[in-house]
Amino acid sequence: MMKLKPFVFVSAILFVVTLMIPTLVVLPFSEGKVSGKLGEETAKETVAEAPPTGPAVEVAVYRTASESVETLELDNYVTGVVASEMPATFELEALKAQALTARTYIVRQMISSEKLEVPDGALVTDTVQHQVFKNDEELRKIWGKDYSWKIEKIRKAVQETSGQILTYEGSPIDATFFSTSNGYTENSESVWQGALPYLKSVESPWDLNSKEFNGQKVVSVSDFERLLGVKVGSGDTIGKVVERTSSNRVSKVDFNGTVLTGQDIRTKLELKSTDFTWERKGDQIVINTKGYGHGVGMSQYGANGMAQEGKNYVDIAKYYYQGVEVVSSNDLLTKITAQK
Repeated sequence: MMKLKPFVFVSAILFVVTLMIPTLVVLPFSEGKVSGKLGEETAKETVAEAPPTGPAVEVAVYRTASESVETLELDNYVTGVVASEMPATFELEALKAQALTARTYIVRQMISSEKLEVPDGALVTDTVQHQVFKNDEELRKIWGKDYSWKIEKIRKAVQETSGQILTYEGSPIDATFFSTSNGYTENSESVWQGALPYLKSVESPWDLNSKEFNGQKVVSVSDFERLLGVKVGSGDTIGKVVERTSSNRVSKVDFNGTVLTGQDIRTKLELKSTDFTWERKGDQIVINTKGYGHGVGMSQYGANGMAQEGKNYVDIAKYYYQGVEVVSSNDLLTKITAQK
C-alpha cells in the first residue's frame, strides 16, 4: 500500500471535513423543519404548541375545578383564553383582536400594583371573573373532531399578534369586552366607578345580526319581588324607568320609592343586558332584552361583523377602544422577567 506524505495526508482530511461541514450544520435542524404555515406539518392528531416569542413570561392560572395552579407560557395562555372566549368560527381578524385584548389584560395585571384576590401562587383564575381559560387537553375534549382546525386557527391569531398589546398614553389598557351590544357600546362610568377615556360609547350596528341580540326571560311576580326586594302591587305598572344611559340602557328604576340601578336588576334577575323592557302577564313578568353583556369595550359580534367587512384587527381595536395604540410589549415583559 502506497504511503501518503504527512502534508498530503493532512490536506486530504481537511478537504473531506470541509465538504461535510454544511451537512453537519443542517442535519440537527432538518427534522424539526418549520414551513411557516401553521399546522401543515402537524395537522394530524397532534398540533404543535405555539413557540414562545419575546421574553419568556409565564402566567399562573388558578384552575377552579382542580383547585390547583397551572403555569403556562404567555401566548399559550392567550390561546386558551381566545379559544374559550370567542367562537373559532369567527373571522381570523376578529380572533386576532380578541388575542390582543387577552394579552393586554394579562400584561396589565402582571405590572399592576393592585393584585387580584386569588389563591397563593396564582395571578388570575380561569373564570369570567378574570378571563375564561381552558388548556389544550380540555379543548380537545370539547372540540372533538374539530380540534385540529380550530386550534390551528386560534394559534394563528395568537401568533400573528404575538408580543402586541393595547396602550393608552403608554400604559396597557383595561381591555374589557363582551358578547353583543344593543347597537351601541356603553361608557365605562355607566357600569363601573370612574370614567376611562378609551372606553366610550360607539355605535355597533353589526350586533343586530348576532344570535344573542334578542333575549327573553319569564319570572314569576313573587320571585321578581323577592329577588329585587320590592313590591310591584297588582297593577300593570312595574316600576318606572327614571334614568337611561347614553346608549339607551336602563340606568335607574323607581319602585314606589325604592330606586334600583339597571346593573342591580340585571345581576339579581340574571338578565343578558341592562337594555330591558317588561310587562306583566297574570302572575308572571316577561322581560325582553337587547344585547348580551355589560356593553363596555369591544363587542365580539361587532368585531366579527367588522372583520367580515374587511377591517383588520388593528381597525377593530382602535374603533372599540378610543385613542389607543397597538405596541410591542417586549419592554414591559423584559422588566417583568428581570424582577423574578
